[in-house]
Amino acid sequence: MIQRLAPLCAAFAAFAGLAAAQSWDTSGNSKLNGTFYFRQVVYAIGDSYGDLNQATTIYGTIAFDGNGNYSMNATGYDSSQGPLSGTVNGTYSIAASGYGFISNPLFGSASVYIYGLVSQQGIFVGSSTESGYNDLFIAAPISSSTNLATLKGSYTIAGIDLSNGSPSYTSSMMFQVNPDGAGNLGSFQVTGYFGGGGSSQYNQSLSRITYTFSNGAYNFAIPNSTSANFLSGQKFMYISPDGNFIFGGSPASWDFFVGVRTGSGTPTFGGLYYQTGLDEPVDSNGIGYLDTYYGSINGSNGSLIGHQRVSDALSGTSYDYTYGDTYTLQAGGAYSDSYARYAIGTNGTVRIASGIGPYLGLNVALAAPTLSGSGVFLNPEGVVNAGSWAPFTAAIAPGEFIALNGTGLAPSGLPVANSIPFPTSIGPVQVLINGVAAPLYYATPNVIVAIVPYGTTSSIATVQVVNNNVTSNTVTTFVGLTAPGVFTQNQNGLGYGSIQHSDYSLVTAAHPAVPGETLLVYLTGLGALSSAVSDGAASDGQDSTVNTITATIGGTSATVSYAGLTPGAVALYQVNVVVPSTATSGDNQLAITGPDAYTVEATIPVSTTASSSSNAKLRPVGPRLERPDGGQRRLNVK
Repeated sequence: MIQRLAPLCAAFAAFAGLAAAQSWDTSGNSKLNGTFYFRQVVYAIGDSYGDLNQATTIYGTIAFDGNGNYSMNATGYDSSQGPLSGTVNGTYSIAASGYGFISNPLFGSASVYIYGLVSQQGIFVGSSTESGYNDLFIAAPISSSTNLATLKGSYTIAGIDLSNGSPSYTSSMMFQVNPDGAGNLGSFQVTGYFGGGGSSQYNQSLSRITYTFSNGAYNFAIPNSTSANFLSGQKFMYISPDGNFIFGGSPASWDFFVGVRTGSGTPTFGGLYYQTGLDEPVDSNGIGYLDTYYGSINGSNGSLIGHQRVSDALSGTSYDYTYGDTYTLQAGGAYSDSYARYAIGTNGTVRIASGIGPYLGLNVALAAPTLSGSGVFLNPEGVVNAGSWAPFTAAIAPGEFIALNGTGLAPSGLPVANSIPFPTSIGPVQVLINGVAAPLYYATPNVIVAIVPYGTTSSIATVQVVNNNVTSNTVTTFVGLTAPGVFTQNQNGLGYGSIQHSDYSLVTAAHPAVPGETLLVYLTGLGALSSAVSDGAASDGQDSTVNTITATIGGTSATVSYAGLTPGAVALYQVNVVVPSTATSGDNQLAITGPDAYTVEATIPVSTTASSSSNAKLRPVGPRLERPDGGQRRLNVK
């Protein structure tokens, strides 16, 4: 057996993994079947500056039996113990969506899991987010036909290297190589950033680089360079069976590389993707804020909603992070934003990213499988937040409006719930969450909007739809304390939030917020309440949240004077927030934070010259959820 990370084992041997005592859907176990190449890099922080105390790399083969068991043959290197090698047996549980977890090989019998997802290509990506330390894990199926000639064409590669142990020397890089299938990478230039270099970009020029192939791996031989030394030494790289994705790193160091085959045309990019990654932004004092994560993104038409389950190294906490972003693809599949450079493969199924200093990082996103079923079919990828449209990997919370996507979910023409309390059935349709009938807002053949019962407090929930006494497949999802999702005016989780001035008029670009005024923000997913409210019943105005809710506007802390249910409304949460005096004119990002979740998908238009429209007494009045008929609310879930 591989010797464990000794300091970490002592700290976490008693950790009870979230999945260990819960019932998780294992109908997707066959998605991991056969022998895979894998690489895992583990990072343990030693001080408040973000310096590494210990790190471990393991790589090799892992054989999945398709029934929840694996056997791993691994080689590696630990910063404290030196070389590692051996075999490990473990278990795994994968749902129909490809979402699940495998037991962490570095922790033996302790209940520590690598959470992640199996992509359309059969590649597993994940991170041990609930364990209190940080890692990345990727495994790809082995093809017996892979050889030296398989690696041929144009590849863009991104990398992160924490091998020095100090955030100031952490490097984030990207480069393009053109392997000829005969062992030559040719000449290329690496561009990237160092933690101590802030936003300054550095270059490394390399020439006549070669590679060999043995034991299923490509060995890039990189000599030391007189220019910025992003790359040097051996890099062992594995390739997916279709040749479109490569990954790997040094055999005795703590870097990680991901690459994608790119072309000259503009690829398509859209739909659902599964992701994993590592961030280490470094501030001007040289402090690194390491985190690792897994999750999913859902994009189309230049906009995306993303979710990450993040493990924060310095705080030792894990939380759900929901965010919005935009993208404009260039020829060759490249684009960038303020934080990273991206490359998308020729067929649009792989996206990689490299952080732009000082926001160092690495990300890979792989196309999710397309799922379908007969009869009453609840899409295992289709349980999403009805406010933010955060993808299905985000946890649900008590009292949250959720949208359930599928086929055959309900007859056509059913009425919207128009009385209070909301019913637990509309026509012949029910939604069961942990066996409890949930209040329903509307039900159509492809979409149902329901409310998570307030009594849903288990760490994992089962969700089913019943249509005319026929029960759907069961979908499992994690449950959090909170899952904030701000309703937006365009009803897709992006753009201007559904936010009112104190006179109940809508905050718009033509009628913006001003510094110092109190706004009424409408959202879902803030969890437990200070007083008992029956499922589906209207609030009497005395139902504040048990969980502490905070907010920022434009990155500045904003005072929250009230967080709770909207009086007279059903399960509609409201946050009354004061616009900071330092807010700047223009569109400001609104962030809402609970104890275990953080969302930053909506914006607020602010003017520093306009005056507030009213000083009327605050009387929260919320927008109504619209049904999707006629395109009023569009779902971008497969």
